[in-house]
Amino acid sequence: MKLYNDKLAPNPRRVRIFLAEKGIHVPTEDVAIMKGEHKTPEHRARNAFGQLPVLELDDGTHISESVAICRYFEELNPDPPLMGASPKEKALVEMWQRQIEFNLFMPVAMTFRHTHPAMGALETQIQPWGELNKERAQKSLQWLDQSLAGKQFITGRNFTIADITAMCAIDFGRIWRFAIPAELENARRWHAAVASRPSAKA
Repeated sequence: MKLYNDKLAPNPRRVRIFLAEKGIHVPTEDVAIMKGEHKTPEHRARNAFGQLPVLELDDGTHISESVAICRYFEELNPDPPLMGASPKEKALVEMWQRQIEFNLFMPVAMTFRHTHPAMGALETQIQPWGELNKERAQKSLQWLDQSLAGKQFITGRNFTIADITAMCAIDFGRIWRFAIPAELENARRWHAAVASRPSAKA
């Protein structure tokens, strides 16, 4: 088994944090996105879209998409549950995970891809789209702050994949100076707590 990884990209980091929380070690092989290594024929044979991460199983199967990879390990190692334990918890974790992915993670990523000079060689940049997503990401922080009122973690008392996705989005946004405003006390308190977990360094 092997995880194709990029140390700088947020999606592989999501999987690394998930694995660290589970106490699972998987060997990694780095594929440098900024060097275009994800677009080579060799990597496209693993993932036709040239994306990361990709999990390669011992039988040669390739699993791409961060959440799908996490689901694979959740099924193999259900404790601690990072995607919910009961049917209700699983549904709520899925709900929050999707909302964060669409409303925070993707806008942060689109802002970087369409406004940052470093992406000019890899992306057909559309600056107005990037600026629109910057506004969306900033508004989503307000939504996140309100959602965290009275809660330790995004879904309640338990740390889940939703927290991982939100943390990775916010941390990745620093590359274009994205930050939680001081007045969003719930979000700042939550981020300090999740960022202090050992897994955050994975």
